[in-house]
Amino acid sequence: MFARQLPGGRRYGVVAGTGRVLEALESFRFGEEELAFLHDNQIVDAPTIEFLAGYRFSGDLYGYREGECYFPGSPILTVAGTFAEAVLLETVILSILNHDCAIATAASRMVHAAGSRPLVEMGSRRTHEMAAVAAARAAYLGGFSSTSNLMAGHRYGVPTAGTAAHAFTLLHDSEKQAFQAQIDSLGTGTTLLVDTYDVAEAVRTGVELAGPDLGSVRLDSGDLAEVAHAVRGQLDSLGAEKTRILVTSDLDEYTIAALSSAPVDAYGVGTSLVTGSGVPTAALVYKLVVREDAEGVMQPVAKRSVGKPSRGGRKEAFRQLDPTGTAVAELVTVSGDRPADARPLQAELVRGGEVVGGEELEAARHRHRQAVAELPATAHQLSRGYAAIPTVFD
Repeated sequence: MFARQLPGGRRYGVVAGTGRVLEALESFRFGEEELAFLHDNQIVDAPTIEFLAGYRFSGDLYGYREGECYFPGSPILTVAGTFAEAVLLETVILSILNHDCAIATAASRMVHAAGSRPLVEMGSRRTHEMAAVAAARAAYLGGFSSTSNLMAGHRYGVPTAGTAAHAFTLLHDSEKQAFQAQIDSLGTGTTLLVDTYDVAEAVRTGVELAGPDLGSVRLDSGDLAEVAHAVRGQLDSLGAEKTRILVTSDLDEYTIAALSSAPVDAYGVGTSLVTGSGVPTAALVYKLVVREDAEGVMQPVAKRSVGKPSRGGRKEAFRQLDPTGTAVAELVTVSGDRPADARPLQAELVRGGEVVGGEELEAARHRHRQAVAELPATAHQLSRGYAAIPTVFD
């Protein structure tokens, strides 16, 4: 599995979803209802039904670890097994990794644009209900600090955070009453949403009720940079110098970068994140590259179609680094030799059908920080362009 190019003119991609692939592989079975559907609708014949009833993947998986960066041609995942077993995994593997890699790549770009300011994933209402959980996981892997999706917290241990809704304010007779109820319940460290009516009046009311220990205020409309400057000045004048400002409202990496000089303490990102910031798929493909011939010898195979060629042979991948530790090339080889001054990128994930390469999400998150740190500065340009490092095939 690889990407022929990085979609959207991105400079690098981020591997995410491998852990979810391993989870899916362990439970990839055909139950009685599925088999009955296939039989009753004459989709497959009786021998195939019998094969599917006992389906268990018994092959091997090798691939890039989650959090690693990838480039055009990177062999992100290698599936070794019988054709019948391996081909059945194509759709589930591609559906998971195409989605999660796209989200993690967008998240990584947003994190870099935000600098040291934390980001909260808040996109559950803008995507499919199950994709929302996966997106929260991928965003955290890519560097987001937390998510508003509680299922992602429950299932994957992603830290959770959230704010009040405009509906909560509208429910009460007055904004002051709404703020008081929230403070009574959650304490003065809570985050008040201050743009339901009049921002300046809401800020004044919030500080009046919570005092200088008010945790945060959230801005969700208007010219965010201009409003943030005004609110920061007002908070400081009221003695709430430590009260933070969280901004939301259709943010992406470009608007986040534009807010770098504004007095903003954190960002909440929703729609743009869960749609890959305009690139909702990683454009990964799953191609047969080696087959066993009649004599039992493994032979490379490849497509030669115009615009969609593939390269035959079992691949190994390495990241070549210069003396300063900066990545200069992605080396893909079929020789089995390890190049000098290069870091191996593939790990054993499944052996004989058994998962051997599982790991905690925090490990992937840490790996991504390291992988991004070794990329050249051009990797972080937000403008469309070429991959940050070339892919060299041997």
